[in-house]
Amino acid sequence: MPSTVNRTSLNLLFTSTPVGPIGSGLGGGVELTLHNIALAMQQRGHRVTVVAPASSDLANIEVIQVAGQLQPTAQTQGRQSPICLPENAVLANLWEQAYDLQDEYDLICNFAYDWLPFYLTPFFRRPIAHLVSMGSLTDAMDQVIGQVTNRFPGTIGVHSQAQAATFAFGDRCRCLENGLDLALYQFQPQADSYLGWVGRIAPEKGIEDAIAAAAKAGLPLKIWGAMPDPDYWQTVCQQYSDRSFHYEGFLSTQDLQHALGHCTGLLMTPKWIEAFGNVAIEALACGVPVIAYRRGGPAEIVESGKTGWLVEPDNVDELIWAIDRLDQIDRQACRHQAEARFSLQAMGDRIEAWFQSILLAADL
Repeated sequence: MPSTVNRTSLNLLFTSTPVGPIGSGLGGGVELTLHNIALAMQQRGHRVTVVAPASSDLANIEVIQVAGQLQPTAQTQGRQSPICLPENAVLANLWEQAYDLQDEYDLICNFAYDWLPFYLTPFFRRPIAHLVSMGSLTDAMDQVIGQVTNRFPGTIGVHSQAQAATFAFGDRCRCLENGLDLALYQFQPQADSYLGWVGRIAPEKGIEDAIAAAAKAGLPLKIWGAMPDPDYWQTVCQQYSDRSFHYEGFLSTQDLQHALGHCTGLLMTPKWIEAFGNVAIEALACGVPVIAYRRGGPAEIVESGKTGWLVEPDNVDELIWAIDRLDQIDRQACRHQAEARFSLQAMGDRIEAWFQSILLAADL
């Protein structure tokens, strides 16, 4: 039945990642992405409600907190891993809540990279937009996302072309990039003599390469991010005990942008295909050049030689080469790129158009 809803003012229900509460950092860039999209939609006059794990913190946005056991992260699974849910899974509880509430909303947006939301999609009465936060990791996920792509064309969003290319159906995904509330990021025209690294401290993020490159370049490295695996971090510390690096903790956006803004450069050294790389645009917003492996989403963000340098993946010598050339990058150009491509307004335009196209298709 065609909807009679006023498409200029939507009621939107966002379902968060089940790997951790919003604000914990366990959800990585998904937490920041969800918050910024919710803010962008609110600024356009849409009503946004977020269903999220208990203890989630999302200022000025309505949150329905749901209890339950957190979900293991997808990147810890092998390609043939079976689909598993813990007892009293928060993932299942989130989607039971979404099912019960669906008639109050025009559209549901799923931020979870998990099998269950995709499987449940045909059983919902309201259209579901799926913002996929990672590339191809498991066969079961590829299969279920592909099924939704076939049955509900246009409902799968991704952050980069590199991410989309990891899927057999990637040419049918909608590339949305990301964006920030640039008012929260202060431009820093002058840098201090240290490098930065930001992210979830986990093996796939390749922090060892950043530590090695910074040490050989003769610059200290400051590290910020959530630490889901302390044992891994202790192994890194023991392996590189003679290098100059320091863990600065997981910071709020306000505190992070202040510390990050004083870096002479940000290193991004992922060992996997990053779907996007929010920390890259956070750095650019502060005027900080980004040195990144030419792999995944960061390779579509950094303009090599203008807002940073792209180097051969897994090559520490090339990282050092780029560090030595950071003084060739105009920090103002970094901020300009963030304003042109990655503002809240620019991202909001892309997301709103995507939601409207899904609603239009659902009315046909």
